[in-house]
Amino acid sequence: MTSSNHILTLENLNPNIIAMEYAVRGPLVIRAMAIEKELNKGIKKSFNNVIKANIGDAHAMGQKPISFIRQVLACVSDPSLINSVNYPSDVKQRAELLLSYCGGHSIGAYSHSNGIEIIRKHIAEYITHRDNGIPSDPQHILLSAGASESIRNILKLFIDKDGRNRKKGVMIPIPQYPLYSASIVEFGLGLVGYYLDESNNWALNIDELEHAYKESLNQFNTRVLCVINPGNPTGQVLSKDNVEEIIKFAYKYKLFLLADEVYQDNIYEENRKFHSFKSVMKSMGEPYSQMELCSFHSCSKGYMGECGLRGGYVEVINVEQEVFNHLQKMTSAKLCSTILGQCAMDCVVKPPQPGEPSYEQWLQEKTAVLNSLQERARTIYNAYNSMDGIECNPVHGAMYAFPRIKMPQKAIDKAKVK
Repeated sequence: MTSSNHILTLENLNPNIIAMEYAVRGPLVIRAMAIEKELNKGIKKSFNNVIKANIGDAHAMGQKPISFIRQVLACVSDPSLINSVNYPSDVKQRAELLLSYCGGHSIGAYSHSNGIEIIRKHIAEYITHRDNGIPSDPQHILLSAGASESIRNILKLFIDKDGRNRKKGVMIPIPQYPLYSASIVEFGLGLVGYYLDESNNWALNIDELEHAYKESLNQFNTRVLCVINPGNPTGQVLSKDNVEEIIKFAYKYKLFLLADEVYQDNIYEENRKFHSFKSVMKSMGEPYSQMELCSFHSCSKGYMGECGLRGGYVEVINVEQEVFNHLQKMTSAKLCSTILGQCAMDCVVKPPQPGEPSYEQWLQEKTAVLNSLQERARTIYNAYNSMDGIECNPVHGAMYAFPRIKMPQKAIDKAKVK
C-alpha cells in the first residue's frame, strides 16, 4: 500500500504527537542502542560497552533487588510458596494479607480502579507517619503504573481553553524531567518553563517564578505549578523556607500544585531533610492549608529501584469532590494498575519493623543502597569539579548531577564562523 493510500498519514496524524519529544527515549538513546548491537556483533570500536546514564534505572545498572519486596512478590505470584520453609514468616503473612484483598485470592484478578483497599490504607498510614501526624485519607489515594501515569492523568484534567482561546499553561522547572514537557505538548497544554537558581543549589527563585508566570499570560491561561523535590535532574533538596515561598506564590496566583516527590528517600546530606509539600502546606494554616495539591510517589526510585514493576500513586488533596469523581471515572477506563506493582508499593510504604524476621536484612540492604548512592554522588561531584571548564553543585538528593560546562571563547567564536 502506497503512502497516499494509507488512512493514517503524517499529514493527518495528531500534530501534538509529532511535536512532542521525550529525550529519555529519544534519538540519542536509539543511537546508543544501535551502537550496543554493533558491539555485541563483534564490531570493533574504541570502547567495549555503552553506559546508559540517560535514565534512573537502578537495576539495569546492577543494583540488587530488596529481598523483602521480591519475596513478597514471589509468594503472591505463587501462593504455594507461602507453605515453604524458605521464606520468613512476616513475608508469608504479608502475602496472605494482600491475597485476601484480591478477587479469588489471586493477583490475576482486577483490583478496584483506585487500587487494592488495604494497600491504599497502608499508603495513607505511611503518609500520616511521614508528615508527623497530618492525616491522609485512603479514599483520596489512587494507585497507578508508576508515578508517571498519575502525573499524566492529572495533567489531562487541565486540557481546556479559556474564553480568549488560550491553552491552560503548566509551569515546569528548567532543567526538568522530560516526562513533563513531552506530556504537556502531547495533551495540547501550554509549556511554561521557569529556571531553577543554579547559584543557590538549584532552589526555586520567586522572582523567576513571577517573571515566568507573567510572561506566560500573553499566550496561556497558566493554572498549574509543577515542582520536583528532590530535584530531577538537578539533585537539590528544597528547604522548608523555599517550599513555603513556593506555596505562597501558588496561592497568590491561584495555581494548582503538582509535587513530584518520588525521590523522597534519596537524601545524602545530614543537614538536608525532605519536606513534603502537603506537610508544609498544612502546617502553614489557612488559607494555604486549603490549597489544591497532588503529590506523587513511586517504587521506581528511592532505595528500591523497581522501575519495571510500574508501581506508584497520587494523593489528591483539597480537590473538589465532583472533579475527583471524574478523575476516578477517567482512571477506571484503564481498569486498574498492575497488581504486582501495587504489591511492591505496599512493601515500600509498609516495610519490615524492628523485631520482625525480615527487618535486619531489609535495613542492611536499604542502608547499603543509600550509602552507595551517597558515595557516588560525592564522587561525581568531586570528579566534575576537578575538570577544567566544568562546575557542579553538590548533589543533595535524587540520583543525578547536573554540571555546568564552560565553553572556551575560541570554541564559541569558531562555532559562530561555521
